[in-house]
Amino acid sequence: MTVRPAGTALGLLERWLAPFPALKVLDVGCGTGALARALGSRGAHVTGIDPQADAIAAARQAVPGARFEQAGAQDLPFADGEFGAAVFLNSLHHVPQPLMAAALREAARVSGGNVVVIEPLAEGTFFASMLPVEDETEIRAQAQAALAAVEREGLRIVECVEYDDLRTFSGLDAFIAKLVAVDPARVPATVEKRGVLQELFSANAVPEGESFRLVQPHRAHRLGIAAP
Repeated sequence: MTVRPAGTALGLLERWLAPFPALKVLDVGCGTGALARALGSRGAHVTGIDPQADAIAAARQAVPGARFEQAGAQDLPFADGEFGAAVFLNSLHHVPQPLMAAALREAARVSGGNVVVIEPLAEGTFFASMLPVEDETEIRAQAQAALAAVEREGLRIVECVEYDDLRTFSGLDAFIAKLVAVDPARVPATVEKRGVLQELFSANAVPEGESFRLVQPHRAHRLGIAAP
């Protein structure tokens, strides 16, 4: 078993990207705006992109202080160097595999090469508990393969770290709500597989007072432009 330090995406971004005030950040695959809200509260000027119109509409309503545009990661509608950093938080594996390299290339183009990619690994008790709803083993591996090959895109790995995201839930319903918040298309599977999900949640979740903890390991890459 791999032993990793506990950590959070925000903690890592604070270490790699701070100071935030006046920093222009592109949130690639922004979803409904959770990261944009967190970075904006720290002073960053955030623009989020997502291919899903519903997600963009929800993000605009939830985070009125940020800018959101509907776009695919592989074809960003922004100028070269328009941002000080580009961040993929749990989103690269949602880009179709043939477009992952282009998405990383585009993020580097618009950020001057300052790209952070934080991806969940196909490991841990959270992952094991969600498998009946969606098995992301292959797509998560494809994202890691794309990151391992960034030299082909003129990029380099500046730093790579792993950490365990300790996720706490009040019970099964809160866990299911998390799965559905990531992708509403999971709703039918959560209804159909509720019994199996209950068994896995009970087997994997560690009680903590009145709550339950699941662990999702992450690997984070900080990328830069490769030396000529």
